[in-house]
Amino acid sequence: MPRTALKTNCLAFCSLALLLLSQTAASACSACYGQNTDSPLADGMNWGIMSLLAFIITVLIGVASFFVFLARKAGSLQPDPQPTTASLNS
Repeated sequence: MPRTALKTNCLAFCSLALLLLSQTAASACSACYGQNTDSPLADGMNWGIMSLLAFIITVLIGVASFFVFLARKAGSLQPDPQPTTASLNS
C-alpha cells in the first residue's frame, strides 16, 4: 500500500472516530423540533427554504427543457442520402 494512501486512510479513520466519540448533541432548529414556529425567525427561515427550492426547481426545468430541445432538434434532422453504387465506382 503506498504511503500516501495509508496517510489518507488514517486521517479518514481518525476523523470518523473523533466525530463519533464527540459528546456534543446536535440540536434541531425550531421548525424541525416543533417549538415556537410562529416567530419571525422561523417565518424567515421558511421563506428562505421556499426561495431556494424555487431556484432549484427553475434550474432543473431549464436543464430538462434543454435536453428536450436537443432531442427534438436531433429528431428533425434529415438523414444523409445513401451513396449509390455508381458514385462509389467513380
